[in-house]
Amino acid sequence: MYIVCSDLEGVFVPEIWISVAQKTGIEALKLTTRDEPDYDVLMKRRIAILKENNLKLADITGVISDLNPLEGALEFLDWLRSVAQVIVLSDTFVEFAGPLMQKLSWPTLFCNSLKVNSDGAISGYVLRQPEGKRKAIDALKSLNYRVIAMGDSYNDIAMIQTADTGILFRPPENVKAEYPDLPVADGYEDLKKLMQSMLGK
Repeated sequence: MYIVCSDLEGVFVPEIWISVAQKTGIEALKLTTRDEPDYDVLMKRRIAILKENNLKLADITGVISDLNPLEGALEFLDWLRSVAQVIVLSDTFVEFAGPLMQKLSWPTLFCNSLKVNSDGAISGYVLRQPEGKRKAIDALKSLNYRVIAMGDSYNDIAMIQTADTGILFRPPENVKAEYPDLPVADGYEDLKKLMQSMLGK
């Protein structure tokens, strides 16, 4: 039996932090896991930038509430859920995810959480568990699932390589160049064809 595990941002929805950067004009917030492979370094930098600019959780969720799934994402996800079980494995946070999950018809989501001060300022974050994406794949394989994983960034590589089969979806050139052995899908039609061949659907 197959189960599909997918990243969220860059696969089904826009990158949240890039959207916040565009809304606020803070260029430094455009840095994502496509650029910085160390997630702790990236998040500590983001939190420091928020503090410097007096941005609160509400400022970010306000941006998120205006975001919509990427064009074609919902249709692809609906098809995928009709042929396989799907879990979204994301490094985003429960405090961010609600509006996006609603617009994607509530797929199962494993993610992290934020530490938020009484004034609404983000002071830190809590990982659900270290290396959560890879460990989720290991756990599913231990339940005798065959796992297909897909994502676009450095933080997806461990789960993609741990899965029985992995796909890079619209990866940046630096990630594509560093992992030339991984299949690449540049759009949802390409992704659907790869999935059909893997699932035999």
